Amino acid sequence: MGDSSERSGGHGAAGEQAALRRVAVLVARGATPDEVFAAVAEEAGQLLATDATGVFRYAADDTTTCVGQWVRGSEAAPFTVGTRLRLGGRNVLTLVSQTARSARVEQAEAASGEPLTVGRDRGFGPVVGAPVTVEGRLWGVMIAMALAGKSLPLTTEARLARFTELAATAIANAQARAALRNFADEQAALRRVATLVAGGALPEEVFAAVAAEAGRLLSADVTGIARYDPAGIATTVGGWTGDGPSPLLGYKAHLGGRNIQTLVFQTGHPARIDQMHDASGEPAAVAHQYGFRSAVGVPVTVEGRLWGVMMVVSRSAEPLPLTAEARLAGFTGLAAIAIADAQARSQLRGFADEQAALRRVATLVARGAPPEEVFTAVTGEAGQLLRADYMILSRYDPDGLVTVIGAWAGADPGRPLPIGLRLEPTGQNIQALVLETRQPARVDDYLAASGAFADTFRDLGFRASVGVPIWVEGRLWGFMIAGSRSTPLPAGTEARLAEFTELAATALANAEAQAALTASRARIVAAADQTRRRVERDLHDGAQQRLVSLALRLRAEQATLPPEAEEVAERLEGAVADAIGLQEKLREISHGLYPAVLAESGLRPALRALARRSAVPVNVDVQVTEELPKPVETAAYYAVSEALTNVAKHARASAADVEVAVEDGLLQVRVRDDGCGGADFSRGSGLTGVKDRVEAFGGQISLRSPKGDGTILEITLPLDGASGANPKK
Repeated sequence: MGDSSERSGGHGAAGEQAALRRVAVLVARGATPDEVFAAVAEEAGQLLATDATGVFRYAADDTTTCVGQWVRGSEAAPFTVGTRLRLGGRNVLTLVSQTARSARVEQAEAASGEPLTVGRDRGFGPVVGAPVTVEGRLWGVMIAMALAGKSLPLTTEARLARFTELAATAIANAQARAALRNFADEQAALRRVATLVAGGALPEEVFAAVAAEAGRLLSADVTGIARYDPAGIATTVGGWTGDGPSPLLGYKAHLGGRNIQTLVFQTGHPARIDQMHDASGEPAAVAHQYGFRSAVGVPVTVEGRLWGVMMVVSRSAEPLPLTAEARLAGFTGLAAIAIADAQARSQLRGFADEQAALRRVATLVARGAPPEEVFTAVTGEAGQLLRADYMILSRYDPDGLVTVIGAWAGADPGRPLPIGLRLEPTGQNIQALVLETRQPARVDDYLAASGAFADTFRDLGFRASVGVPIWVEGRLWGFMIAGSRSTPLPAGTEARLAEFTELAATALANAEAQAALTASRARIVAAADQTRRRVERDLHDGAQQRLVSLALRLRAEQATLPPEAEEVAERLEGAVADAIGLQEKLREISHGLYPAVLAESGLRPALRALARRSAVPVNVDVQVTEELPKPVETAAYYAVSEALTNVAKHARASAADVEVAVEDGLLQVRVRDDGCGGADFSRGSGLTGVKDRVEAFGGQISLRSPKGDGTILEITLPLDGASGANPKK
């Protein structure tokens, strides 16, 4: 007892006031709460001449945390700042919490509960505690301790209570200043994020900024923002460490077990893990790998829906401060607005990009581009929109097979694309799943896929893919696949791809319909030309030959008549003349149907024959050395024939030129005159018929005919454009 009376000293009221002034000066200088708590503990210890003092703050979860401590001399501290203890049993920390009054425990052997073990294991015995009340609320407790075998004076409770009552003002002021400073820092951080959003930053830029601002505000080692997927996966979309971006960016963790991501997902409330050795599940395994010791997470709610979680992580042995949840929750509550705004901007930008892509495809279709060109354009536009590694467009065929009709490889154009590949849609793969379910399908790991298509896509480097059906006029037409070489495609890919293909289906249908119409027109024109040739042959080999034979027989009969049969001879002469005239007329008709010289000798002699018969001098220059498809030859011949007829009838020209050449797989035809101009497709049926014939074979025709300056008719015919019309026949 003598020892304790000596320690009590003679400080009295003057000592208390001096101690409080020193604390107040510290607060006035803007010291941090941690500095104020340490100073209060030291001043109390010196004032009461105890062996150790501590300041503990109570939390709503029935725990208390040491926020300040002091130990006399070289004694080992019974606790350290940050030590978090669960209340319960018979001990000073619990008694003060329950009664809001001072409490004393003389013998450690008579006490119980987790708070007791901390002091007892370090050699301390008697403990006195006094409540710390801030703004009318029990904020915490201040304790004074003596080593085992010693005692505390009976006046210790009263003196400690009086000191803490006065020190509570300094504690409240320090906290208020810290809260104000934190608020200002948070507002500045949020302004920086808001400025980034207002500048149209991408969502990933916003996530990175939010993570960095939160990390710096809370002095954390690591921060992370993870987005929840419906499939039970948390994807890290933003992260920060003291050294820069988080190495876990893009990491996908399956939820389950006891870890921050799963706890927040399950409860929708903040969660805390103070010791990672108690954690479990896939996210916990990652935490152990990177040496994380404690973590706090709060939900990120966007537009009333649990969007994800923001976490702060510490590698320190000390748990994160009890204020971490509140500060992080306040920050993410406001930051969620920035995330929602960034997402809205991204969706709007995505919609605009989607519409621009569809306009480009529609323009391609409107220009009459071949289906294969449209298919390639559709896959390329979709791939760039979704930032996929591959896009594959396939069609379900009536024979039960699937044909790849379009493909795009993005940044890896060197890989062979399987256009034209035809396989049966069996096994576990996108092709089979879409056909079976008529719904979007996903393969997150091609190692688990099966079937011929899965084998092909693995060879292409696919790691994962998403496919959506394409419906045309109410029937399942085909599907489009987005592929990834690395990680599974993000949630929402199905929806975005489905939106694009739903709109692109019209272009795909139009492209196929236009191709079918072009092929049909080409077949009709080719059939008409074949009919012309047949009629020409029938006239030449039938009627014309019979007229020649008839004229010869009439001549023979005429030669046998006696001289006196002059009247009969004259009648026979008239019949012979009629037969010869009819023969010439049939020859003229058959020549108009289909010129024999074109069928027998080709385009160059046929055009020269046209030039010789023209009423206007015509210069013909045919630079063609290869054999041309018959439908193309015929289209070119009739186009030139109609043009020269118009020159003779309407142009009042003195000369005309015909130029024909082959360039880049196209037959180029030009007919030019020096006449009066003013020609128009709408005048008469001749040029309109030529236009229809040219376009039936996928060609193009243009007419330039300013009044008073002659006329130029230009025609372009693809040499492979008559594939639907047996081009070599």
